[in-house]
Amino acid sequence: MNVNPFKYTIASVMKYASLILAAFIALLPIVVILFASLKTNAEYATSSPLAPPANWLNFANYAKAFVDGNMLVGFKNTVIILIISIVGATLTGSMIAYVLDRFKFKGKIIMVTAFLLATLIPSVTTQVATFQIINALDLFNTRWAAIVMYLGTDIIAVYIFLQFLGSISSALDESAMLDGASYFTIYWRIILPLLKPAIVTVIIVKGVNIYNDFYTPFLYMPKTDLQVISTALFKFKGPFGSQWEVISAGIMIAIIPTMIIFLLLQKYIYNGFAQGSVK
Repeated sequence: MNVNPFKYTIASVMKYASLILAAFIALLPIVVILFASLKTNAEYATSSPLAPPANWLNFANYAKAFVDGNMLVGFKNTVIILIISIVGATLTGSMIAYVLDRFKFKGKIIMVTAFLLATLIPSVTTQVATFQIINALDLFNTRWAAIVMYLGTDIIAVYIFLQFLGSISSALDESAMLDGASYFTIYWRIILPLLKPAIVTVIIVKGVNIYNDFYTPFLYMPKTDLQVISTALFKFKGPFGSQWEVISAGIMIAIIPTMIIFLLLQKYIYNGFAQGSVK
């Protein structure tokens, strides 16, 4: 079979051109923020967003964002909320997926449909009722307000776990039951260890969403000592102007942990989605 070299060259050019364009679109906002974080207030107001800073070693904005923004407290609160929320959401999501995949019961289809319908309802439309519930539970202005919100059933996590459970033979469950294992023992000792790739995928996806969320902590935890990373920089924005160069520096500080974690765990993300798509 003869391959037309011209068509092969065109295909290669189009492939790499699309990848370069996608990389440019993804990196452009980060480059603009990086340039802005290294500029002075006067330089930011008079120069183009794509113009590089005059002094590449101007880290005064970073120091101001970290100290005046009290970002250390923001990191502490974010880590506490992140760990508790991710552990709880991973356990509840895997349990729900285990029940839906392994058991047949009345109302199963209705339950799955209810999960899907819940994702179609904009969360903003239910905030009045949600706020009243959080306030009635006396959780307002506490870390548990955000934690309880994040612990809610995540249909994406359930879906990822369901895809992996479909590739785990039910014969393992039957063998364990013959040895006298309970359903919880099967889940804890057999199913959960085999879901490690899915768990890593859910942790990364859920963790990034929680880390970047601004609306929930801003609404339910307005106290200064309860600020998280996403709300720590809000104090640099005021009615008479905003210190965008300082905000940009804070954004760069906030990006660094997620970038490091993503680079270290990216293979688990790709492997997790790839393995979960094959039954």
